[in-house]
Amino acid sequence: MSAQPAPLLEVSGLKTWFPVRGGVLQRARGWVRAVDGVDLGIATGETLALVGESGCGKTTVGRSILRLIQPSGGTVRFEGTDLMTLPPDEMRAYRQRIQIIFQDPTSALDPRQQVRDAIAEGLDAFALTKNRRERTGRVAELMEMVRLDPDLMSRYPHEFSGGQKQRICIARALAVEPRLLICDESVSALDVSIQAQILNLLRDLKTRLGLAYLFITHDLGVVGNIADRIAVMYLGRIVETGTVSQILDDPQHPYTKALLASVPSLDLDRRGAQAAPTGEAPDPASPPSGCHFHPRCPHAFDRCASEGPAMREIRGGFSRCFL
Repeated sequence: MSAQPAPLLEVSGLKTWFPVRGGVLQRARGWVRAVDGVDLGIATGETLALVGESGCGKTTVGRSILRLIQPSGGTVRFEGTDLMTLPPDEMRAYRQRIQIIFQDPTSALDPRQQVRDAIAEGLDAFALTKNRRERTGRVAELMEMVRLDPDLMSRYPHEFSGGQKQRICIARALAVEPRLLICDESVSALDVSIQAQILNLLRDLKTRLGLAYLFITHDLGVVGNIADRIAVMYLGRIVETGTVSQILDDPQHPYTKALLASVPSLDLDRRGAQAAPTGEAPDPASPPSGCHFHPRCPHAFDRCASEGPAMREIRGGFSRCFL
């Protein structure tokens, strides 16, 4: 039997803690455990959706992978290389292969730059074109790839709609020919009809270019249109993983069931009788003992408050729950 190929991206024990400072000397009095031991993997050509409530740490995961935020511990292996050990100059080369698309395309674009220059930022940074003519041709090709008229490349960002701006950001990310795109809430700021168009575009680009995606979102209602697998995150930890059908049709963790219950676009048969999450998520600077979800869980019992459950394989997926 042949060995399984290594994942394109493999994250193990990732931690990103931020100090809580106080006093005259501003010493660290505690830690915000934004990411607290995350494991995940993404294969070539695969889309993994990282889902959870706002503030659960999922955006910090994406930025920590790229070391836009410096992690506190763990390993991030991309194409077999541990990115956490690379000096800055070597890490820069890997940022050509991993690109990120942010939530708000308006703030991601310089209002003083023509679209041609915004898209060509990566081309210039990595010297991927030989002259201005080749640069312009590549920008035109990228605009067509994201279904924008190349004749608009001399315009400025304010002359485009929100959906068009996000297409510009996607074109800019694709300019350096990455293998992995981190999409950080990349459709959440758009109207529903525009969301569908961008999701369709991302799906088509994945097939055409062989891309892999880490698709970060708080909305389980959109992941069925793009993801292959889902990882559900709560208070800095992954609590459940599985295929799209496993998570949407047969969730095992109470938090996943609660998230599904809060999605109006999913039918009642999928959501079941589980109630949406109640109360506010705890402060990551002082997470609950045991299972972090137990103060909000309708099925919690004594053990949940004193002992943190490990990930357990169940029905082809994994769930961090004693039940």
